[in-house]
Amino acid sequence: MDIVRAEDYHVPVLLQECLEGMRLSASGIYVDVTFGGGGHSRAILSHLTDGGHLYSFDQDPDAALRAEEQEQFTFIASNFRHLSRFMDYYDQIGKVDAVLADLGVSSHHFDDLERGFSFRAETPLLDMRMNNREGRSARDLLNEYEEEQLADILYRYGELRQSRRLAQLIVKARSTKTFATVGDLISAVRPAVRPDQEKKQLSCIFQALRIEVNEELIALEELLEGVKTVLRPGGRLVVMTYHSLEDRIVKNFLKGSDDTSSREAQIYGSERSPWRMITRKPITPSAEELARNPRSRSAKLRIAELI
Repeated sequence: MDIVRAEDYHVPVLLQECLEGMRLSASGIYVDVTFGGGGHSRAILSHLTDGGHLYSFDQDPDAALRAEEQEQFTFIASNFRHLSRFMDYYDQIGKVDAVLADLGVSSHHFDDLERGFSFRAETPLLDMRMNNREGRSARDLLNEYEEEQLADILYRYGELRQSRRLAQLIVKARSTKTFATVGDLISAVRPAVRPDQEKKQLSCIFQALRIEVNEELIALEELLEGVKTVLRPGGRLVVMTYHSLEDRIVKNFLKGSDDTSSREAQIYGSERSPWRMITRKPITPSAEELARNPRSRSAKLRIAELI
């Protein structure tokens, strides 16, 4: 299989643990909703023979260029929030053996300065769109959102206590100069960023903007709702998160928790969970993997089976 050289794009995290969690069989039907560099997809395909099939999603045009369809592989150039719609199109509702979701941002996105995901000051553009051909960029948000909207995003998605101060600084800065580069943003917020926590706090600011730009948490909720319709009874959900906001949504979804927002309650309800937990506690990378791939440090893997 030659869909992509994943090591040139993104190192797959907890690869073996994901494959074991999916409980692969040679003739199974599987979905990888985050194709990225193709590392997980390639490994899944290596287990399949005639009758088996893998469907992989990715909205990023760069990922689409690296995917080559073959008899046992179908690439779907779409956001994973549309999982159930596409599986219905391919007549796979209630037939899928496992769904894999690696929710992390690919190393490629951080390393490609043109995409604007990194907070390195030399990054030319504030973009942050997973699909850079449509939708609003981070630059648009910073230049157009009201101060209250910006403060709300920074507080909810970045969990930043100084969100109001940050929003004030952004609005003040754009009154004299339109935001265009990462350096513009860093210069504007620096008075509210503690020098001893600069890297952490800038990461939180960029996370908040990225989540808003891509509607990441809303898309995750829609994905989880769709997973229940596409899996067969006994099918597996294998999902890897990288920050507490994602992990909380996944954990509450699998538990059928009442501790949800009104939007989550509409999706999950308060009935007994239809999931059997395979992992009581999330799986995290080993010391060896952390040494090999430091970007895996925040990964948490949860595995559940549809009853």
